[in-house]
Amino acid sequence: MRCRLGFVAMLAAAILTGVSLVRTPAANSGGPGYSHLPIVSRDHLWATQVPAPTSTPTVTPTPAATGVSASRVSPGFDHTCVLTSTGGVKCWGDNSYGQLGDGTTTGRFTPGDVTGLASGVSAVSSGANHTCVLTDLGGVKCWGSNFTGQLGDGTTTDRHTPVDVIGLTSGVSAVSAGLFHTCAVTDLGGLKCWGQNSESGRGGRLGVGTTTDHHPTPVDVLGLSSGVAAVAAGHLHTCALTALGGVKCWGENSQSQLGNGTTTDSSTSVDVIGLTSGVSAVSASSDHTCVLTDLGGLKCWGSNFIGQLGDGTATDRATPVDVTGLTSGVAAVSADADHTCALTNLGGLKCWGGNMSGQLGDGTTTNRYTPVDVTGLASSVVAMSAGRREHMCAVTSTGGVKCWGGNSHGQIGDGTTTTRVTPVDVLGFGGGPVPVTGTPTPPACPTRAPGPTSTPGPSPTPMPLSFWLPLIHLEPCPYR
Repeated sequence: MRCRLGFVAMLAAAILTGVSLVRTPAANSGGPGYSHLPIVSRDHLWATQVPAPTSTPTVTPTPAATGVSASRVSPGFDHTCVLTSTGGVKCWGDNSYGQLGDGTTTGRFTPGDVTGLASGVSAVSSGANHTCVLTDLGGVKCWGSNFTGQLGDGTTTDRHTPVDVIGLTSGVSAVSAGLFHTCAVTDLGGLKCWGQNSESGRGGRLGVGTTTDHHPTPVDVLGLSSGVAAVAAGHLHTCALTALGGVKCWGENSQSQLGNGTTTDSSTSVDVIGLTSGVSAVSASSDHTCVLTDLGGLKCWGSNFIGQLGDGTATDRATPVDVTGLTSGVAAVSADADHTCALTNLGGLKCWGGNMSGQLGDGTTTNRYTPVDVTGLASSVVAMSAGRREHMCAVTSTGGVKCWGGNSHGQIGDGTTTTRVTPVDVLGFGGGPVPVTGTPTPPACPTRAPGPTSTPGPSPTPMPLSFWLPLIHLEPCPYR
């Protein structure tokens, strides 16, 4: 029974975030489109200094789509993407590098369709300024920023529409977009990564045993050619969940984010102390990492300067520690740059850590060192994911999407650039049309920086939380 619970936790995690996601054939599944595969995880990170756009991004507000039901959400650095219940993908927010996938570099304050992905997608994962999806056929497609080869098409050319990842047009079960790198789990349980491998000679987040700058096509992670259930690509490190419920991490370790009791970087995978079994989901952020145990508890380690580990202190931890008040009853976890959120078995959300943009959703901008409830979301959440920087999103039981936190590029999706300290509805999901009014002002260049109206369709049929819980458990986004 414990094994089965662990699997359920993992699968839930995948379904809940946009984190590492699983391909899920409808046949022999535990629910529409979800197969019994113990795979899950995605993650989030923060940013490093990267080249600024050569010109000021332009933003064109347009009416929101209507009659759309969401199933998963994945926030990036300053953009957000959603997987719809029909297998399509919609994105909004900053589009300086084409990360919205609509063929332009025009930002959107409300959801717009990704070119060529109106259906056939089973998972979506947003990195800093790139986005990747897993198709129903087991292939991986990516778009957006590509300056370190994070799109996996063999070039370093930004792409404004989805392109195939070389060698991964089939046979993939999970994908996770990190800050400037991406990883995928194959159907055989092997792990492949591509993109940036190190920064200033540090890191080795691709796990190939070197700190070579970058790899624009997938490479095998050493020692993990089989037995991998899920992957979480963070900022400068990566973690994998094994089929036996253990956790291994590699890459930069300056804040002990690898969890092996040291601050020494490792370009090959190392075991997280105390977690060789009993784990069902993993989420990697900028400088901290969190896991969900088979018993429904949370453990975190790494940087804790602002309380992101949730243990009531601001002390960094080189090995896993329990999150205060969450040793059981958790269905999913998602770690952001400096905050963390958890989905409870009752469908409620709790967050902790940095809160300068209201990303904890408690109505304040006060940092929290232990979990606090997200306002208005005590029981209706079925999926959630923290962004790579300062915003957070959740999918409700009626197919709606709510986001909160930083909104300088319209990444909240409410048609504005107003910071939100409590959840607000993303326009066009789980209800009727809400037209955009006025003309939003594009963000100024120093701070960086909606789709055509469709015919209203039938209202989505609300799915009770009891439908989603057997499928749940979770996870977590970045820059250029």
